[in-house]
Amino acid sequence: MTATRGQGAEEDASLVTRVAEGEAAALEALYHRYGRVAYSLARRILGDEQLAQDVVQEVFLTIWRDAIKFDSTRGQVSTWLLTMTHHKSVDSVRKEENLRKRREPADVLEFQDAGVNVDEDVWTGIKRERVRAALGRLPEVQRQAIGLAYFGGYTQREIAKLTDTPLGTVKTRMLAGMRRMRDGLETSLDSIDRTREGRA
Repeated sequence: MTATRGQGAEEDASLVTRVAEGEAAALEALYHRYGRVAYSLARRILGDEQLAQDVVQEVFLTIWRDAIKFDSTRGQVSTWLLTMTHHKSVDSVRKEENLRKRREPADVLEFQDAGVNVDEDVWTGIKRERVRAALGRLPEVQRQAIGLAYFGGYTQREIAKLTDTPLGTVKTRMLAGMRRMRDGLETSLDSIDRTREGRA
């Protein structure tokens, strides 16, 4: 008999409890359930296979170490795991950008000498950061649904199955999240463009 959504969430919570007790097989079972979707999400955010693999490894190591911290009253295992994946992926992006900036100061000067529009790259980068910040300000469930759709490439029906959530709820979360992001970004990006025009 196929497990219901509630049963799936209960099974996940039971696996995390067993992980907290030191049962490696339970961690392996969690990986089989969520390893692929976690990798897909990390890969979309990072754009790099090796970095995505590193993030997924870090996520499951964190679960192995900190499973005792999971609180089933605050949400489902899928939400906890995929939110952790998103956070660690974004952190990895920031680390890579900082390393690149420290490694390549000479390249920036060469671009400027060659007449490349560095200003355009800077503004594009700022806008990208504003989008990430807007996503980060969403409630966790909205951020997860949008992240899986736009970074992970999953359909709403697939997200519903992965997160053990009714399809109608997933649709509502995504619509509400996109509206909040749009409203926040319109003000933020308009401000950037006005500042840029003033500098021109």
